[in-house]
Amino acid sequence: MRVVLVVLVLAGVLAGCTGSGDEDVPNVIVPGKPGEQARTLDPDDVGTDRWVAPNEADLRYVASMIVHHRQALDMAALAPDRASHETVRGLASRIHDTQGPEIGAMEQWQRDFGQKAPAHGHSGKLPDVDHAGMPGMATPEQLAALKSAKGTDFDRLFLQLMIAHHEGALKMAVELLSTGSDVRVEEMANDVVASQTDEIGRMRAITLP
Repeated sequence: MRVVLVVLVLAGVLAGCTGSGDEDVPNVIVPGKPGEQARTLDPDDVGTDRWVAPNEADLRYVASMIVHHRQALDMAALAPDRASHETVRGLASRIHDTQGPEIGAMEQWQRDFGQKAPAHGHSGKLPDVDHAGMPGMATPEQLAALKSAKGTDFDRLFLQLMIAHHEGALKMAVELLSTGSDVRVEEMANDVVASQTDEIGRMRAITLP
């Protein structure tokens, strides 16, 4: 919603400035979140890192979701040799193909943030994350059980753990969308909501013998 409003405001500004190259280009008004005041930016700042600086919620979400995704990839990597249900193997492949690039995008965002942090008044240090405190994470015991299972037993446990894992990721993403400030991180969270909601539906629809 904010992005659309900014684009519309910017389009209006540019349309009003085409008459003369000597006219001063007016500032751009960026609507805030509900309850927040709008901000006025120089047109040169729109689309740059000065537009919306990341906050602590953005930093913690990205650091946590990288760890969260990596566990999903570890679980998915077990499926080709252990799963017996074709759809389970297909879902595991989809998780690999989706979450691998998402990790890459989040790590790139962290690198970008580290380079730009001083300008935002941040130290550039990424937050430590509590592995055990993340929603949906499988325990070491559950992962060991998954690694030792095969066939239908693997399929059943994989679906159980991965559904819980996805539900935890949705909880993290929804929380970020109400507390974060960085547009790129919000886009990542929206991608997680879209892809993992779809995959939860697919997993729940699988019927095992």
